[in-house]
Amino acid sequence: MLLPYTHEPFTDFTIEENKKDLLDAIKQVEAQLGGHYPLVINGERVDTTDKLTSYNPSNKAEIIGTTGKATKEHAEQAIEAASVAFESWRKVTPQERANILVRAAAIVRRRKHEFTAMLVKEGGKPWKEADGDTAEGIDFLEYYARQMIELANGKPVNSRVGEQNNYIYTPTGVTVVISPWNFAFAIMAGTTVAPLVTGNTVLLKPASTTPVIAAKFVEVLEDAGVPKGVINFVPGSGSEIGDYLIEHPKTALISFTGSRDVGVRLYEKAAIVQKEQNHLKRVIVEMGGKDTVVVDSEADIETAVDAIVVSAFGFSGQKCSAGSRAVIHEDVYDEVVEKVVARTKELTVGNPAEPTNLYMGPVIDQAAFDKITSYIEIGKEEGKLAAGGQSDDSTGYFIHPTVFVDVDPKARIMQEEIFGPVLAISKATSYDEALEIANNTEYGLTGAVITNNREKIEQAKYDFHVGNLYFNRNCTGAIVGYHPFGGFKMSGTDSKAGGPDYLVLHMQAKTISEMY
Repeated sequence: MLLPYTHEPFTDFTIEENKKDLLDAIKQVEAQLGGHYPLVINGERVDTTDKLTSYNPSNKAEIIGTTGKATKEHAEQAIEAASVAFESWRKVTPQERANILVRAAAIVRRRKHEFTAMLVKEGGKPWKEADGDTAEGIDFLEYYARQMIELANGKPVNSRVGEQNNYIYTPTGVTVVISPWNFAFAIMAGTTVAPLVTGNTVLLKPASTTPVIAAKFVEVLEDAGVPKGVINFVPGSGSEIGDYLIEHPKTALISFTGSRDVGVRLYEKAAIVQKEQNHLKRVIVEMGGKDTVVVDSEADIETAVDAIVVSAFGFSGQKCSAGSRAVIHEDVYDEVVEKVVARTKELTVGNPAEPTNLYMGPVIDQAAFDKITSYIEIGKEEGKLAAGGQSDDSTGYFIHPTVFVDVDPKARIMQEEIFGPVLAISKATSYDEALEIANNTEYGLTGAVITNNREKIEQAKYDFHVGNLYFNRNCTGAIVGYHPFGGFKMSGTDSKAGGPDYLVLHMQAKTISEMY
């Protein structure tokens, strides 16, 4: 019997022993750098002519490792293997599938600092952010295992005299998982095990910038008892195999986390019924955000400042939940801006592998660096640069936390997802106007309201159109089982990862009625 779910505790690195353990793990990971991880198809390691190379974003000359690079032929082999494996995997009891997740969680927990160190090196995450990423991955494993057991017998429905009715959930089929680089362990793991535990088979195509940590997680799943063909590891370029996987007639379910443009294109392609396809594909997409921290005239100022800075600059703003916009009531605007700017200037930036208390590491790669710095130049035309603006890609991809103030709500840096450490601040003349500005983007993922007025809190519950709304705290850091995560509008299908409805999206409801 499983114990009740509680989320994995975060590591306190102010404790010297914990700090030493992570430094040792970083050395352990550094000793493994340059390793190669082939494709995994039907339980077999498959080498490829071309390879994906993963680099350290803090030191772009350092190779983390290489993985195989799948072609369409490899993708076809993987889909066929997954299709065959599905026929037996779907009949494995939900309890046994859940047990595999619990065993995988135990393996990751024993190797927690190793996975955290890999996130530091491959993902460029500062220690606290990397540790939270690993903890969240463990949480997904533990939570979904328990959710599957709860759903194992379906849901109750009525029966009549002489008739027995049952309402159960049955697996969907071959699932393509396309995971992101920003939560290279947590989201990758969560989106992989949700279809697995619900009886589906999986082709995992991780982000090309962070494939090594995904390869190591596939090894964990194999060690935990996932049969061959049930999990297939097929890193590759989106242009070469992405469309092929999405359009394949045997693909039944697609789970994607990434940009708005790619997500919308994927959604469109999945809707087309291909030759020999006898089902409609299910699609789970989590896309972008342009998230706002609203500061009311009746806010606690220190709470507001903390919420704005943490939301904007945690993991260099490379979160779809990042609070890249702040809308501040004119009565407190000057005071909040002054303190936000001062706090931002105190933040430290550097290589997170070094044993210092850095707040921010690098952005993920050259393309991200170029995009973010181009938005900083746009921001100089659209607002007043109050902090930051500096960048350096000579060794790694480092950008200082940047704040623009007095920005028009319709400006590009207030509307477009930058996905970097750039904060735009606008002034509102009233609380109603602040909420209007908060809602004026095409996204609707997260938001925060800082106020001590209960009526305004109740108003925002109805009028602030986001999937995750937080009061008197930052708008990032959703915890599995506590803050189910997903957004409205163009932020995605609001699938609520880490919540009680998520696993059902990976299954089909089936009514069974028997007359006596």
